[in-house]
Amino acid sequence: MKLRLTAFLALLAVVTGVAALWVFLDARRLEESRRAGQEASNAAVTYAADMLSYDYRTIKEDLARAKGHATGDLVARYERLAATLEPAATRQKTVQQAVVADAAVESATPDEVRVLVFLNMTTSSSETSAGSPVRQVVQNRARLVMVRIDDRWLVSDLSTLLGNTPIR
Repeated sequence: MKLRLTAFLALLAVVTGVAALWVFLDARRLEESRRAGQEASNAAVTYAADMLSYDYRTIKEDLARAKGHATGDLVARYERLAATLEPAATRQKTVQQAVVADAAVESATPDEVRVLVFLNMTTSSSETSAGSPVRQVVQNRARLVMVRIDDRWLVSDLSTLLGNTPIR
């Protein structure tokens, strides 16, 4: 009987030790994810304005700066965008300014963070059907997938979320 009690207590000690280690490691992972979310969200706020704003007078520089915040397939998407957007923006004298109103972390791991960014976007253009310049102000949302490359957060995917925000 004494041997069984000793074996049971030893097993209980091992199980408790493993559980404590698991809790410690999980808490550490959660803290790393929280910290990553904060860092990536700060970067996303800065990058979103850069990546969604352009002026026809400086569009080459604007797109190059935006591409500098990108990584992976998004770099190629920006190169394709530059080929079509630059001539159209120059012809229509388009200026688009994105201002971040707020941002929130959707999900975070230590190396990848999804950030939802709320934007106020102003677009002005000289080309209209009536011949007068047009100015449009809209609220928009974008999702930026941020990945850690070395010690820097970069955007691996950017998608604008179209549609009306549901009002309850």
